[in-house]
Amino acid sequence: MKIKSINATIHRINAEVPLLKHPLARKIVFCEVETDDGHKGYGLTGGAYLPLSIATAINKEFPPVLKDMDPRDTEAIHEKVWWKMNQRSMTGVISSALSCIDIACWDIHGKVAGRTIAQLLGGARDWAPTYCTFGFPEYDRDALKQAAKDRLAEGHRRLKMVVGVDKGGWQEDAKRVKLVRDTIGPDIELMMDANYKFQPVEAKLLCREVEECNITWFEEPLYANDTRAMADLRRSTRIPLSAGQMEGHRWRLRELIERQAVDIIQPNCCYNGGYTETLKVAHLAQCFNLPIANGGGWPLFNMHAMAGLMNGWRVEFHLDMQSVGEQVFVKPPKPENNIVKIPAGPGLGLTPNFDALKDSRIAE
Repeated sequence: MKIKSINATIHRINAEVPLLKHPLARKIVFCEVETDDGHKGYGLTGGAYLPLSIATAINKEFPPVLKDMDPRDTEAIHEKVWWKMNQRSMTGVISSALSCIDIACWDIHGKVAGRTIAQLLGGARDWAPTYCTFGFPEYDRDALKQAAKDRLAEGHRRLKMVVGVDKGGWQEDAKRVKLVRDTIGPDIELMMDANYKFQPVEAKLLCREVEECNITWFEEPLYANDTRAMADLRRSTRIPLSAGQMEGHRWRLRELIERQAVDIIQPNCCYNGGYTETLKVAHLAQCFNLPIANGGGWPLFNMHAMAGLMNGWRVEFHLDMQSVGEQVFVKPPKPENNIVKIPAGPGLGLTPNFDALKDSRIAE
């Protein structure tokens, strides 16, 4: 079995989010790898940053390097990519493109072996616990309160909200966090995510103000995932810290762990080089008794790592990315009773909705 073709397309998907008047336009890069004996695998990466460059790399640069390789030989594929295309360990476009292809190769491997990717990764479980990212910065306080109530009514017991809002600074964030905690009560888990927004002093002030809100974790609090400053922040607060979703390879994630900058490490297979790289990070985290948790969305892919690995933990069902997944794939799994079951089908266990992909495609 050999790789015959690799093809990527860019899509704009309108994601419907509760209580927002207009859908959120999200871009994705969708990848198909096909073998000489007719097997096909599919992968995806987010398209918020340089999607044209990612698609061009997949369509033009990767095929000459990977053609005729066995898609199951993911270590060989990564080694060849590193030495032929990424000798200086760059991230960004190269990592996102490799993620797409790697996921597709694991999908093929699973289909050929008759096993899910979760099983190929280790088969720790056939399910994973979930949480819902619901607290969008576009919400005003009233909408945020209503959104929290609505998610509780749907049965969610783990909720995450965005902090680092554009107006009001950390003081406004503190008010919003307290509002949500008062709304959901003391027994529902609450997480907050700054998406790299804060300087160290601001993050410390926010942590001090909301420590009594029993926050499960504070995700990516500091600009650039500054590991020195994050380690200092971790020592100064009782709130657990998490990070790593946008890091492009295991050495950056290793730095977060070795510097003791995080309590939870968050490799995302759609950005860091795929399942092959996530597996390495998960095993490294095991050596430090750290859990891995999905941040950065794309639950339909990351759920396999969270279920398959014994230190896998939470899968993020980010409402807009969940909406994208439900349009791109036919009847994908959803959270039920705060877990997601891995589909029984081999590989990803997902069937692309080719009509939706055709309709949402934009020019490369």
